[in-house]
Amino acid sequence: MADSNNADGNVHDDNVDDAREPQVEGDATNATAPEDLIEAEGPDVEVPTDAPAAADGGPTGGSPADDLSPEDEALLADAASGIAEDRLSPSDRDLVAEMRADMLRAQAELVNFRKRVERDREANREVAIAEVVRALLPALDDLTRAEAHGDLPEGPMQVIGQKIRAGFDRFKLVQIGEKGETFDPNIHEAIVQLPTPGATGQTVADVVEPGYKLGERVLRAAKVAVAVPA
Repeated sequence: MADSNNADGNVHDDNVDDAREPQVEGDATNATAPEDLIEAEGPDVEVPTDAPAAADGGPTGGSPADDLSPEDEALLADAASGIAEDRLSPSDRDLVAEMRADMLRAQAELVNFRKRVERDREANREVAIAEVVRALLPALDDLTRAEAHGDLPEGPMQVIGQKIRAGFDRFKLVQIGEKGETFDPNIHEAIVQLPTPGATGQTVADVVEPGYKLGERVLRAAKVAVAVPA
């Protein structure tokens, strides 16, 4: 370590001065001061990705498939399918055929399921309507008896009765059981048999209580008296 004396008698250390000098790394000539940077001015310019081709015949950015007609695309699809199948091994072809059959079977099951759901929904709707109409049949019987005996005078009650019948007609409610028709156990309920001379078969001699049918569904069989041969 070298020591030197100043004029004032102080001891000067040369190594300390060397340590105090700043260390500069790199080339000082390549450094750029912040004030030397110039910020670009003006609006940002967006370059469209689908810009047309340059005048020198550069690419336009579109694909050749965009100019194909649907018929050409179908031909290409068939050709690609044929090439792909030619490259398949026999075992792979069997696997593809099996998967295709499974797909068709699943599709058929789905169609059948939808039809079954629609059929069940319609059947449930008919059952619900039938139960409501069946519960109102006693009121309809009273209305019929009142009209037959003249107990339903002209006025508001008659209008109400007409509206009730119109509501039943809307659901295609049909009255069954007529005097003189052949007895049918499917729509008739025999409550009494009347031996009648000259009768050749079982016929309805009298209707005690009419029956009703909603569509093809018998809600209530007609209660009748049946004339039978004596």
